Amino acid sequence: MNLQDKVVVITGGASGLGKATAEYLVAEKGAKVALFDLNEDAGNATVAELGEDKAIFCQTDVTSEESIDAAIAAVMDKFGAIHGDVNAAGIPLPCKILDKEGIASSLKKYATVINVNLCGVFNVMAKCAEQMAKNEPDEKGERGVIINISSGAAFEGQIGQSAYSGSKAGVNGMNIPAARELARYGIRVNSIAPGLFGTPMVKSLGEKVVNSLVEMCEAPKRMGEMEEFAHTCSFLFENGYMNGRIVRLDGATVMQAK
Repeated sequence: MNLQDKVVVITGGASGLGKATAEYLVAEKGAKVALFDLNEDAGNATVAELGEDKAIFCQTDVTSEESIDAAIAAVMDKFGAIHGDVNAAGIPLPCKILDKEGIASSLKKYATVINVNLCGVFNVMAKCAEQMAKNEPDEKGERGVIINISSGAAFEGQIGQSAYSGSKAGVNGMNIPAARELARYGIRVNSIAPGLFGTPMVKSLGEKVVNSLVEMCEAPKRMGEMEEFAHTCSFLFENGYMNGRIVRLDGATVMQAK
């Protein structure tokens, strides 16, 4: 897909990897972006940076069909189409199976993570795919591209990540069935499983914790750069033969148990 003047929905688009991707796609690829996020101040500030002709912010809850329906309607009203979808919104809420006293974790806590990180991805993917299917196909028959953001924790989750790892493994599990189902519409689906990136959330953990995490990185021995993630999204949009696959973007990192 040629991203010039294409419209890309990005959940979690007002901060971290989502914002970095929005900035990259607008500046380097000439795309237009729709930022779906809960943080209104950050969303409006990002639109001001990118330009109102290139971006729109929609305050959204990815777990709510009504919220996403309203956001999709706003995007269609402003730009008239949706060609891409990057689902980067997620929460890292820790959830042990048993607490220090040996008491079972609350199912509500587990379900909260699954609802945002997995059900939320499906919700936005489905709503965007509905609009993509209405697009005129390009010269290669494509109507849209979906990129769902997973995590290295989907493969090697740490202690306390049962909910987070389960949700991200579920994101990866949707790749093949979604790619197969949406193929008839000319829509591709892939996921990225990032390792350690220098997002505001990671940096807020403090220097000592961050340094311990970097020690688990194999090569290069550093956190990933935001532009490296955004570049990978761009690659998945532009390479028409990438479909139904998981890209591990982690510098060969294998996280330890804790």
